[in-house]
Amino acid sequence: MTIAGLTNSGAIPALEMLAKFAGQRQRLLAHNIANVSTPDFVPLDVSTGEFRRALGEAIDKRRASGGQGALAAPSTREVRVGADGRVELSPRTPSGNILFHDRNNRDVERLMQDQAENLAAFRVATDLLRTRTDLLRSALAQRV
Repeated sequence: MTIAGLTNSGAIPALEMLAKFAGQRQRLLAHNIANVSTPDFVPLDVSTGEFRRALGEAIDKRRASGGQGALAAPSTREVRVGADGRVELSPRTPSGNILFHDRNNRDVERLMQDQAENLAAFRVATDLLRTRTDLLRSALAQRV
């Protein structure tokens, strides 16, 4: 098995995709928080449920084809995965926020909750990815 085969095996591609998505979403959430008091600012976000569903479908297709090889790009209407693996977001305005007197559409508690949940998803994905790569590194160094 080649190095590319090892790095495309198991959960590694799905963990990489989740970490890339969470990283891009973190930038978006930080932008929303930074502009929380800007008049007429409308926060943007992407649907995490839609991305999880698309990622789950891509994982299921990969399992059906033997569980090896590259993971199909789990693109949605808000998330586009390029041929190089780069994740690009097309965020939309979330509904359910509070419209304040300065015409700012915000919900600070929801923004902070989204940031905490996103950070937790990123930490889990990167921690699991680190353990997988450490196992590969140990196996390649013949220290299993």
